[in-house]
Amino acid sequence: MDRDLSINLVRLTEAAAIGAGKFLGLGRKNDADGAAVDNMRKMFDTMNIEGEVVIGEGEMDEAPMLYIGEKIGTPGMGYPKVDIAVDPVDGTTALAKGLDNSIAVVALAPKGTFLKAPDMYMDKLVVGPKGKGVVSLSFSVEENLINLAQALGKDVKELTMTTIDRERSQFIIDACRELGVRVKLFSDGDVAAAIETCLIDSDVDILMGRGGAPEGVIAAAAVKALGGYMEGRLTPENDEEIQRCIKMNADYKNILKMDDIVGSDDIFFSATGISDSVLVKGIKYSGGNMAKTHSVVIRGKTGTVRFIEAIHHLDKKPYYAK
Repeated sequence: MDRDLSINLVRLTEAAAIGAGKFLGLGRKNDADGAAVDNMRKMFDTMNIEGEVVIGEGEMDEAPMLYIGEKIGTPGMGYPKVDIAVDPVDGTTALAKGLDNSIAVVALAPKGTFLKAPDMYMDKLVVGPKGKGVVSLSFSVEENLINLAQALGKDVKELTMTTIDRERSQFIIDACRELGVRVKLFSDGDVAAAIETCLIDSDVDILMGRGGAPEGVIAAAAVKALGGYMEGRLTPENDEEIQRCIKMNADYKNILKMDDIVGSDDIFFSATGISDSVLVKGIKYSGGNMAKTHSVVIRGKTGTVRFIEAIHHLDKKPYYAK
């Protein structure tokens, strides 16, 4: 795919963050999400791609824009044919409460390479590059931690595990503390938390836990682009969710390995901060008509990671939601 997609992609997440950021801490997560979706969708119209939304805001009858299956771009013009995975606001609850870890994210890959994940839970296991080949969802929590410590050349008590602060994570937390492994909890937004395991200067070694499957695909795109490793397992909770898996041809009976979730290295990923996170700083507004954004753009083929700061004059950008 065209390397120019990298800089064009960041404009999508910048626009989404600018739309959503005005609602930070106001308790209006639906309004924030709506503004982010509107801005991101308008920016997609400026991109030279032929794409399909694989991970989006829901099915056609659930979302007016960026719904699963929506066609984006212009067909028949020779533009790159791509799968699109979007989350205009990852961490809507955090945004509504004014907490950290809310970001706007988008990922692209060649057509047919992203897992079409239904909107349900997924068990997730994420590690950085040195954890490849030594961890698996087929192992126990304890086995994964001991194996990873050996691969990293650490004592197990030097490890840090991150997981979402929910009751469903308690068995993981208990196992970690029994071994003396440090636990870092986050309240919302597991895309940034997953990516943190792959950052050079991060103190987080592994993510384990259950979270949204669509977010899992987006996180997997960034993790793979950074050379890390992820496994997932869809966990339908009722017959309706099983039928959704069957309809979308999503394997819910087996562990999904990295290549099952993202089947190409030709990945483009962008995230812009809405509130502060381990990945990017949150958006800052000034003077009523200016905003400063902080974004990260990752290109999978080269492993290049770019951090971009931008100042936006909102009165000169008609595609931003007013």
